Amino acid sequence: MRYVVETFGGLWELLLLGLRSRFRFRGPYWRWRFETAFGSDPSAFPARWQRVRAVLAYGRWIYRIKRATGK
Repeated sequence: MRYVVETFGGLWELLLLGLRSRFRFRGPYWRWRFETAFGSDPSAFPARWQRVRAVLAYGRWIYRIKRATGK
């Protein structure tokens, strides 16, 4: 059950992050975030479903950190 709550919380946090960046996914922040997470060599990128899982894990992490700090 906690995993489901964290997943929905993580999706919410990703939505808020998207709103803060005005959904400019090709902008400097998102390019930097993508390169930091996956590198700059397209041939070495993980499969799409692995990238989606990594993004969801990042959202769940944001949710847990915010809950732990009370923000």
